[in-house]
Amino acid sequence: MSKDDDAGAAGSNRDTHYAKLRRTHRDAKRDQQGLPPVQPGSKRDLPARKGSLYGEKVAPDTVYLYGLHTVRAALDNPARRITSFKATRNALMRLEIAEDAVLPFPLEMVSPQEIDRLLGDDAVHQGALLEAAPLKPRPLTDLGEARLLVILDQVTDPHNVGAIMRSAVAFGAGAIVTTQRHSPQESGVLAKAASGALEMIDHIEVRNLAAAIEEIKAQGFVTIGLDSDGPAPIETGLSGGKIALVLGAEGKGLRQKTRETVDALVRLDMPGAIKSLNVSNATAIALYAAQQFLNKDGAA
Repeated sequence: MSKDDDAGAAGSNRDTHYAKLRRTHRDAKRDQQGLPPVQPGSKRDLPARKGSLYGEKVAPDTVYLYGLHTVRAALDNPARRITSFKATRNALMRLEIAEDAVLPFPLEMVSPQEIDRLLGDDAVHQGALLEAAPLKPRPLTDLGEARLLVILDQVTDPHNVGAIMRSAVAFGAGAIVTTQRHSPQESGVLAKAASGALEMIDHIEVRNLAAAIEEIKAQGFVTIGLDSDGPAPIETGLSGGKIALVLGAEGKGLRQKTRETVDALVRLDMPGAIKSLNVSNATAIALYAAQQFLNKDGAA
């Protein structure tokens, strides 16, 4: 077989033909999404990280909140200080906001491409973008009437933390506690993953997690660490009238100091072939178990 007939050979006629088909399909798909065609360029022109394509830097002490659920929740949150609102006509209709609505911040009608330019073309913004100040954190000493908390030991992925926030709100947790270092800061990615939950739960950042756990204990919480080698299954390891669930990052899990500080270590027993879960999924299961326990304890 000659090189010209080799379908897999780089630079062959057939290879070039398929590359053209792929580009045509890609540009047609982008056109359907209202995005501009990809401009040709060298590899040297490509961004270093996914998500930076066309995106602009955010000003200090500013977050971009995007997506219909995220924007709606932020608009409904009186604690959220919004400085500007950019939206497409379709997004305003879906948010049930009139184009001539009187708002306490500027409203600008834009095209999807204008929001792409600010966020990067891989952000699923659904035509809505808020520019806002980060939420003011709540002090650890003010947990109010909360009976259920989530504490994260250096969980760094904003998608995971956002999903955990969503589960925490769904199961009635009063706050989520993270470390100031090795944890994601408030951002559009975190807010989008939380799907509105960022506005509905207090996010408390602490310098020293072990000291924070001791403070939480002093407020009457039983601190329960999830560990694959925990001596008891979560069904039998829960106790107390107020529970703080402590979870570590995927792979390394809870740090040794955290293990030594919590009141008890428990495990999630999984009978299937896979013995580990994504931290956000594990948190959701643990929250369900803790809420069921607290409900029974309250009814007793």
